[in-house]
Amino acid sequence: MTAAGGKNRPVNLKRRSQLAGEAAAANAEVESALRVAADPTAAAFFDVDNTVMQGASIFLLAKGLHKRKFFTTRDILGAAWKQAYFRIVGVEDPEHVAEARSAALAFIAGHTTEELERLGEEIFDEAMAHRIWPGTRALAQLHLDQGQRVWLVTAAPIEIASIIARRLGLTGAMGTVAEHINGVYTGRLVGEMLHGPAKGEAILALAEREGLDLSRCSAYSDSYNDLTMLSLVGDPCAINPDARLRHHAREHGWRIRDYRTGRKAARAGVFTAAVAGAAVGSIAAGAAVRRRLR
Repeated sequence: MTAAGGKNRPVNLKRRSQLAGEAAAANAEVESALRVAADPTAAAFFDVDNTVMQGASIFLLAKGLHKRKFFTTRDILGAAWKQAYFRIVGVEDPEHVAEARSAALAFIAGHTTEELERLGEEIFDEAMAHRIWPGTRALAQLHLDQGQRVWLVTAAPIEIASIIARRLGLTGAMGTVAEHINGVYTGRLVGEMLHGPAKGEAILALAEREGLDLSRCSAYSDSYNDLTMLSLVGDPCAINPDARLRHHAREHGWRIRDYRTGRKAARAGVFTAAVAGAAVGSIAAGAAVRRRLR
């Protein structure tokens, strides 16, 4: 690349990932400080969507918020195609990602953190609790029983990630951090979404702060997009993996656990979750609109 903008773009993206990781680790610090681990240098990191929970947590959250009039159908329809294109096609163009991020965040601007946390508790009980994979929960409990700390690491908002972690009895969570001033959301992110490389930055920041030996740590995910996170630790494990991650795990001798039943149904479920998460709730809302127009 010869253009100045082309040279600067990777640096800017890397810095945004670092900011997201640092912000997520800072949020996890308070919760982790509440526990003293018997094995302080080892820990486990779990992705959420299709790893700990069946389906996409952001879709379930958005669907519940829409049901409670937290935002209108019109608020999210504009974000749908951008999010779907990014999640399904995997486009990494910085400008497109920025547009998708802004559109997805617009609907929470002006709402309070207390409001989102309160509704998040209700939505977990209503739509998420029964979707937790028993096998993955058992793996997390094994680490806890060994005196190790366990964190969720997810692109979902930190508010819902923290609720899931608390309900499962885990140490804490790292998730996407939305900026708020005096308890009111601005509609902007701190750094980037906690996705891909940003997850790795979050784990590195937390490991340095907590004195973790990453060679003694474990990480669990269903997605090849989390290869950065999985490659940081000495014990990576693919949970309900997509095709690329399954292939990579087999090539490198990583553990593989699949709690889905029926390969065809599993593939359909993964695709559906990707679409659902990408649309940030607009699929259900759009269906409602179509029904009203008929």
